[in-house]
Formats: sequence, C-alpha cells, structure tokens
Amino acid sequence: MPPTFGATLIDADLLRVPVGPGAMHVARSGHGGRPILLVHGLGTSSFLWRNVAPPLAVANHTAFAVDLFGHGESDRPYDGEFGIAAQSEYLDRVLTALRVPRALVVGCDLGALVAIRLANDHPDRVERLVLVSPPDLSDLPGDDVKLLQRSVRRAPLRQQTGVMGAAPILRPLLEASVADAAAMPDALVGRYLAPFVGRDGVEQLLTVMRSIRAQDLHEEELRTIAAPTMIVAGDLDPWLPTDVAERMTAAIGGETRLERIPGVGRLVPEEAADELAELILGFDEGR
Repeated sequence: MPPTFGATLIDADLLRVPVGPGAMHVARSGHGGRPILLVHGLGTSSFLWRNVAPPLAVANHTAFAVDLFGHGESDRPYDGEFGIAAQSEYLDRVLTALRVPRALVVGCDLGALVAIRLANDHPDRVERLVLVSPPDLSDLPGDDVKLLQRSVRRAPLRQQTGVMGAAPILRPLLEASVADAAAMPDALVGRYLAPFVGRDGVEQLLTVMRSIRAQDLHEEELRTIAAPTMIVAGDLDPWLPTDVAERMTAAIGGETRLERIPGVGRLVPEEAADELAELILGFDEGR
C-alpha cells in the first residue's frame, strides 16, 4: 500500500478519554474481535497507524490508536508526567475507561517501551505483545532521542519560534527513520510537525524528550514479560541492528519471535503498513 497522509484515521470513532491530569485522544476502528491497542513513538501520534488500523478492523478486530500525553491531540497538562511509567499508567486507565479488560498491545519505538512497562506492571491487561522497532534497552534513552538532542544543539530553543516550531529538531529524526526518502515527503513531515508548532510546541517536545530516562526501564525487564511477544523491525533500521534485535528477542522470558521486514527502516507503520498488519493478525491467530 502506498503511503497516504491526506487525512487521519478516516473511518475511526474519535474519542477523548479522561485519565487523571487530562484527556487522551483515541481513534477507534472497527467493532469486534480481540481489542488491539496501538501505541505510537516519539514525535509521532495515532496518525502513524492510519494504514495499519483499517486492515485490523476489516479482519474483525477493534483497533484503538492512542495519542500519548504530550503528542497529537491528547492533552498536555502542565503538571502531568510524560515518562515511560506514567504513560503506561495512563494507558491502563484508558483501557479501564474503554471497558477493555485485555488487549493485544502494539507499541512502536517509544511506544514499545511504554508497552513493555504496561506488560510488566499490568500483565493482566496484555494478551499478546508486539514491539515494533523497540529501542535498545541497554542504551536508553535511545539513538533517536540522542539525534533529537543533537538537533537541539544545532538549532537552539531560542531560534525555534513562529511557524518553524519543532521542524529543525524533529525533521532530521523523521527523515532518518525511513529507508526510502520518498516515504517521508515534505507534506507528511508537515503532518507530523503540526502538533509541535511555535515555541509552545518546541517546549512540549523537549519536555517529552527529557522525560525519557535510562533508569525508567532496564533490559532485565524483558525477562519478566509473561505475554507471548513478537518483535518486528525493518532490516534497514539504523538503530536496531540484527544482533541487538536478536539479543532482545532472546532475553524475553516467555514465548517470543523476531520478524525482520526487508527494505524498511525504523518507521515500519509508514513503509510497510500492510506487512505489519498481516504480521499482527497472524501473531494473534498463532501463525
């Protein structure tokens, strides 16, 4: 499927779910089957799943694509916590509010870290776990955050005003996250940048970046994951080489498998939405 970016999750029900310090935006696609919770990564939003959720819904599942706090259309409470553990607790509350006792949980990049925390802190919530392009837990906060930090040093906060917003900071990350530059055209970059416009947007992105701390999650915690787990990664992911992906897969305590998608970089949902959806459905069915 060629990438589409002119709209969001077109046929989804758009929900605002109160979870303590604010409300989280959730796009619900489909009605039936096992619930599937889709959790995006750093600097993206539920928009990342726009080409993944529809085939899941067609296959008789209900897909819930959530905007983490500080991203997309979810609230940005001034006194809110944006770290991995806090985001996991917010997701637990979202599932409670949606009356979803258990779900297949799919997390991409930062979302994979949040999903790991959810699986360990609330194992009753996670039926199966899919980690898409997970960061190397032995080297947090991760190469993508380090790239953002370098971009900040090259483009100081005081220069990030007006319509430029977070563009000089976030654009390098988005462009480095795909193997094919055609998969991240200017219009798509602009769509991801939209929530981070102006000085407020930059400060919000920096707040989220600072909240990702090495001490929040350790590689040893892979061993305590009880849910059957699948790691999915593009074979051209610059930040998840084969040896790291294999090490993480081997470290997971329960049933696990690794799937590499040829010719794809880090943003698997952008470059290989159909392949990812098929892997998720097959994993759910035990294939």
